[in-house]
Amino acid sequence: MDEREFAERAEQMLAHIERVLEGVDQGLDYEVAPGGILEIEFEDGSQVIINRHMAAREIWVAARSGGFHFRWDGADWVDTRSGKSLLSCLGEVLSSQAGVPIIFPGC
Repeated sequence: MDEREFAERAEQMLAHIERVLEGVDQGLDYEVAPGGILEIEFEDGSQVIINRHMAAREIWVAARSGGFHFRWDGADWVDTRSGKSLLSCLGEVLSSQAGVPIIFPGC
């Protein structure tokens, strides 16, 4: 995948994540920081940071439970270590930190 295609796919996924977060009214707040970095803050002060890493062509997630790198496999964004999908992993991570179920369509 070239840089342009990566940027488009990553932007689409980050926009999807943001739309889902708009519907969550408990346990978290979020903002998009310069450079397209999605910062999610929870009531307990913990954070999850989601950003795109252009050089590696990956979407990176930093959470209390660890760091995750997701690469496009032609059909989905998958974790480079576990093979889990980005949306599935993100639902688990955010639900755990927020203390309420957060489900991402497409999981």
